[in-house]
Amino acid sequence: MTAPAVQGWFDSHCHLQDEADVPAVVARARAAGVGGIVCVGTSAPSSATAVDLAGNCGDGTVWATAGLHPHEASSGVAEVTTLVERLAAGPGGLAGARVVGIGECGFDLHYEHSPRDAQREAFAAQVALANRHGLTLVIHTRQAWDETLAVLAAEGVPERVVFHCFTGGPDELRRCLAAGAWVSFSGIVTFPNAPEVREAAALCPTDRLCVETDAPYLTPVPHRGRPNEPAFVPYVGAVVAQVRGVSPEELAASSTAAAHAAFGIAP
Repeated sequence: MTAPAVQGWFDSHCHLQDEADVPAVVARARAAGVGGIVCVGTSAPSSATAVDLAGNCGDGTVWATAGLHPHEASSGVAEVTTLVERLAAGPGGLAGARVVGIGECGFDLHYEHSPRDAQREAFAAQVALANRHGLTLVIHTRQAWDETLAVLAAEGVPERVVFHCFTGGPDELRRCLAAGAWVSFSGIVTFPNAPEVREAAALCPTDRLCVETDAPYLTPVPHRGRPNEPAFVPYVGAVVAQVRGVSPEELAASSTAAAHAAFGIAP
């Protein structure tokens, strides 16, 4: 399988901080037709690095989020909150710092590296932070649909919410859409053992569907076994386009428009 020679892709979720050579990774992404990248924070240090990368690389094509991953929930959200408040009070505010979201945050009950109560507290605090600053909430949920949606309902769903690396099927898709969220599909959609994810990708409304790499993790077929990178988002998009019965060009345009809307980014 070769990636389609299509311009205008948008990687709605990756971790450039974890890439060995960021300038080279960004250059390869551009060459592959990727015109936008959201670099996602998972702790206070990684969030600060994401902000630095958004400001210093990509010629205006990289944006950042600040957040605490559920694996790290035991450490508390104080440092992330302090970072966000400092950036908000600085020259240009959060928009000037190219910060478009809070997260990734949520629940991970597959690994449960932090206790459930700590995950719940950290997630609720970040929902409040997103609401306070009008930022997009980027959600990580694994084996925790009920818990995730319950906290959202209790804390107040932000205006913009993205369920990243969607791993559910049609039922979970409907629940996310009912909450007013966007849904982002990763390299998992290319895996042979993920038919339910492809079924959800086929059913998702066009204006609510984003694509991502989650790089350097979850490398799509046919590059399994090597680190992922934003240049591989066209492989994700090609499979999503196939299951939806549209061209890669259509999928690139619609998923980029959806990502712009999801993160409040002007086209």
